[in-house]
Amino acid sequence: MKPSVEELKEIARQVRIETIKSIYLAGSGHPGGSLSVTDILVTLYFGGFVNVDPSNPYKPDRDRVVLSKGHAAPAFYAVLALKGFFEKELLYTLRKLGSPLQGHVSRKHTPGVEASTGSLGQGLSVALGMALKAKVDQMDYRVYCVMSDGELQEGMSWEAAMTAKHFKPKGLIAVIDNNNIQLEDFVPKVNSGIYPIEDKFQACGWHTITVDGHDFKQLIEAFEEAVEVSREKPVAVRAMTIKGKGVSYMENTPAWHGKAPDREKFIIAMKELGVPEREIEEFLNKYDRGG
Repeated sequence: MKPSVEELKEIARQVRIETIKSIYLAGSGHPGGSLSVTDILVTLYFGGFVNVDPSNPYKPDRDRVVLSKGHAAPAFYAVLALKGFFEKELLYTLRKLGSPLQGHVSRKHTPGVEASTGSLGQGLSVALGMALKAKVDQMDYRVYCVMSDGELQEGMSWEAAMTAKHFKPKGLIAVIDNNNIQLEDFVPKVNSGIYPIEDKFQACGWHTITVDGHDFKQLIEAFEEAVEVSREKPVAVRAMTIKGKGVSYMENTPAWHGKAPDREKFIIAMKELGVPEREIEEFLNKYDRGG
């Protein structure tokens, strides 16, 4: 039985909590883009759209999720942990020496990760290759590529989009986390040439869907449509999101693209995410890095 919208919202809240906890303990990371993509990942993994088995993470007929925006690893790890790929306690080793949970996702070290990513713009090509292999092998799995809007400035993304038009893979779905911010500044200020996004994908033969990336009802409807249409042509879902969603001082500001909160800011974030003061205190007493 699929969870309700309210249940998905609660899972997303837990993912955001674990994301901020792990980044705080690591003392580094990318909270803004992790928080913006959370609702997308929760809908995919807990809304019934990704066929995976944590007890057999690389079974041949599984669906694939390529996290092209690899710096959003903290949110992805939190989703995988809550899905049962590994123990939640492991999240608190983020970026530590010897931990399987590094700053960008690694297939070599982390169950549930399909591709090692980090250099932005490469993920769609990887996902396309996986989808074409499914076609060659006559298998019916889907491949989701979770991308950022900033990486659409990379030519490799559009090479993949054009190539998909030519080879016509089935089950290929790109999901663009359009939070409008990248490392340096707001995306339009850095390079507005990526727009209009929908028109460009359509010119490459893709079906496009645009939704509010924090509205679970819209996300569910979008992915239902995407799954159906992707049987015939690739689909690009443009999810309009807010960088830092869920933590007020992180929202819609480039400053929180890639830094960890200090102790004071961490406590504020936990309170805003609904964590009781006693739980915050217990967590800090057990794990705090000395702040």
